Amino acid sequence: MDSWSSGEREVFSACAAAALYRRDAFESVGGFDEDFFCYVEDVDLGFRLRLAGHRCLLVPDAVVEHVGSATTGGKDSDFAVYHGHRNLVWAYVKNMPGLLFWAFLPLHIAMNVAAVLWYTAQGRGPVILRAKRDAIRGLPRMWRKRREIQRTRKASIGEIWRVLDKGLGPGFERWWRSRTLRCKG
Repeated sequence: MDSWSSGEREVFSACAAAALYRRDAFESVGGFDEDFFCYVEDVDLGFRLRLAGHRCLLVPDAVVEHVGSATTGGKDSDFAVYHGHRNLVWAYVKNMPGLLFWAFLPLHIAMNVAAVLWYTAQGRGPVILRAKRDAIRGLPRMWRKRREIQRTRKASIGEIWRVLDKGLGPGFERWWRSRTLRCKG
């Protein structure tokens, strides 16, 4: 798309609940990874599409109604926490290219440790520990997938860096504000 309408812009990837994918692009990267089952499967797909040289456009005029996690007990259910946190590790290992993988690995590990501490402090240690244990157990399989993904990568590290969100993101910011406001109130 050469001339974008007002507000359309390139973003790293899309939430699958509000995405349209070109069939040839979707099939060229193998579609959704069934190992993920649910949660972060769209991030994994979006990352693989990016690495294969595809782009993602945000169309602000599009309207989508989606109740996130409605069928899985809500975003804070044990089901959502388990799959989301296990799959975050897998998406990172499978997709983050070379130099960026090693540069961000300490931050990735620190964020995983912070999540374990946070959920444990909330009395939810068993679910987060099981998620991280299973993520680690799945690393050999994800590393094999990584080799193929990185071997066929078309996008340069610079191209990935350009569109990669370098902040902690609006989800983190909303979560932090809700915790901060709760503590002040």
